[in-house]
Amino acid sequence: MVALKIRKVGNSVGVILPQEALAALHVSNGDILYFTEAVEGYRVTPYDPDFERQMTVAQEVMRSDRALLHELAKR
Repeated sequence: MVALKIRKVGNSVGVILPQEALAALHVSNGDILYFTEAVEGYRVTPYDPDFERQMTVAQEVMRSDRALLHELAKR
């Protein structure tokens, strides 16, 4: 477990992530993290949940309409 202290940053507040947390998340300075609700509380992730949903829909379309996509690719 890593304890994070909330600190004032300008007119806002923020937390400083230790190097171990940055390495585990595979992120660095300037990257975006997403803070989403989860059953057990909140989740911090570098993966955009909206993009993940869009890709799931795209994969379903590619699976169900494979012949149509193949025909479109010919044109």
